[in-house]
Amino acid sequence: MTFSTMLEPKRHAQRVYDVVDGRGCGDTTDLVTSSWARCVRDYRLDPEKPARPDVLGDHRLEEHRARAADVIECAKLEMTTLYQQLGDRECAVVLVDTDGVILHMVAAPDFAREMSQLGFCPGAVWTEAAVGTNGMGTCLVVREPVAVRQQDHFYGTYTSLTCSAVPIFDPEGALVAVLDVTSRSQLMQQHSLVLLGMTAQMIENRLLDRRFQDACPVHFHSRPEFVYTLHEGKLVVGDDGGIRAANRSALFQLGFCSVQDIYGKQLDELFQTTLPEILNRSARSSFHPVPIFCAGRSNRFFVVAQQPATLNVASGERAVKSAPAGARVADDGGAQQFGDDRIASQLQLASRVIAKRIPVLLHGETGAGKEVFARALHDGSPYASGAFVALNCASLPETLIESELFGYRAGAFTGAQRNGRRGKILQSDRGTLFLDEIGDMPLALQARLLRVLDERQVSPLGSEEIVAVDFQLVSASHRDLPKLVAEGAFREDLYYRLSGLEVSLPPLRERQNKRELLYRVLADEAGDEQIDIDPDAEALLMSYPWPGNLRQLRHVLRTAVVLADGGRLRLADLPPALRQRAAERPEPAASAARLTVLSGDSSAGVHPDDELPALNPLQASERAVLLGLLEEQRWNISNVAKALDVSRNTLYRRLHRLRIPLSHSDSATA
Repeated sequence: MTFSTMLEPKRHAQRVYDVVDGRGCGDTTDLVTSSWARCVRDYRLDPEKPARPDVLGDHRLEEHRARAADVIECAKLEMTTLYQQLGDRECAVVLVDTDGVILHMVAAPDFAREMSQLGFCPGAVWTEAAVGTNGMGTCLVVREPVAVRQQDHFYGTYTSLTCSAVPIFDPEGALVAVLDVTSRSQLMQQHSLVLLGMTAQMIENRLLDRRFQDACPVHFHSRPEFVYTLHEGKLVVGDDGGIRAANRSALFQLGFCSVQDIYGKQLDELFQTTLPEILNRSARSSFHPVPIFCAGRSNRFFVVAQQPATLNVASGERAVKSAPAGARVADDGGAQQFGDDRIASQLQLASRVIAKRIPVLLHGETGAGKEVFARALHDGSPYASGAFVALNCASLPETLIESELFGYRAGAFTGAQRNGRRGKILQSDRGTLFLDEIGDMPLALQARLLRVLDERQVSPLGSEEIVAVDFQLVSASHRDLPKLVAEGAFREDLYYRLSGLEVSLPPLRERQNKRELLYRVLADEAGDEQIDIDPDAEALLMSYPWPGNLRQLRHVLRTAVVLADGGRLRLADLPPALRQRAAERPEPAASAARLTVLSGDSSAGVHPDDELPALNPLQASERAVLLGLLEEQRWNISNVAKALDVSRNTLYRRLHRLRIPLSHSDSATA
């Protein structure tokens, strides 16, 4: 050990004492200064005598995990996703309980082994009182997001690390855990901090769903496209119409400071509707957002209410049962009838194939009606009397795949339901299993799924009994599966197992019955009101390429119906993006010029909208982060640029590259 290495911890310790005594080091944040003061004065820690965290034994660790079982279950998949999004092999994503105990950790094996030498491992206790200033422990104290960079740590032992941590609150507003990212990076990137916060919100939303499965979830936002996204407000409402819990976004949008402020209020105290009324309207609209005004105010929200969940919604499953008369069951084109000759012939062919137990694989753009087609296939099949069970393969947690697919007997594990539970495969017995977005399933899950499909046998966890199952299989994806196979991102054997017959569904712009669909969707959205369309508005709606297909058409017409006066839908009632495209279509050069101005860079390469390449997963993730920031900053471009520490021109280029239009009214304040 050299003299300089021996001296460095002493210098760091002296700096800590100088800051605590108020003798300088103005580059230290108030957060760190306060934490160092607590360490010296309250915890009696000495920065010259580093302490390693205690590590609990297996038995005590399992006790802590059992107490936080639902939080861990809600967090595991989101933590894995966050780790993949960060793309840094020298980082770890950890979940810490309120006692500072690391409950779960996601990291590369080499980095995990290296970090364990510092006492950074499952079971380690990282409270501020035990190991001084650190991301996890300090976040537990201040109960708000913290960033503890290298020299901010109390002990010099940990100054090679940078920690960012955010609190996780339960539906009652109590702190239940801390989510932390620890890495070797000197500075956390701004987008990493945003992703960390978004992940914490997703965990909180999962926890809300999990703890209130007997209540009606009410989703809402001032912009319909944000319903069913991370940014939506969510309330859980009891049968009596009383509010039982709310997520952060709901509190923010409705102007409440805490869950206690909204708890027990009736739904009609918040919105100009009752629970039975909004449930009925939601069912009639096929659970697409419907407009509603605030009680006593002119603020308008778009709302969807659903019946209480009867299954574990955290797994991404939706069991589609018989719908009420007049109601639609699909979420991406419920008004769709197969009036297109190509679709009708494909449905006829697929029906013959599935009757022989041959799997069907559907291809189509997002919103093109894949689930509607699958449901129609089920309804006309020999197993139509059985259940139609749809699973979102992208959201199945790897750690829960066995219990979710196979089910379990009573007492199989801690937290198991008293009477056990039938798994997803058993639920689809003598019915149809619909695997939606199969192309997004992680590789680790694909092998397990392949075994289930090949064996057609279920052995519930904790049981030696093997149960044979018989189900029809329909899969769907908007992605190019053969390309994913060639890239090693999708198992070749699973692809062949799924693709007994491949069916390609045409996008809305290629549908033969597009005009008929247009008027059917309009009639659905207008309800009892009779609305006609001006010829120029109809011409635009018919010529628009509809990249979001039926789902996008429905959102556009829903807003237009609200804006239409005198029972007539005019061009001015359509979104500016559609009208602008119509004005530019005759002059491609003008379109390119407009996009160049939008990008803020005259040298930037610009493609016409219909030639833009598809976003890859990383770009899609970046787009979600930017949308979250824009929503948080109320679409103020200057504030978003400042938060990202980039120039406005750079931000404009990024927005254009990620296809985020600046048609929002608040963008004018930028």
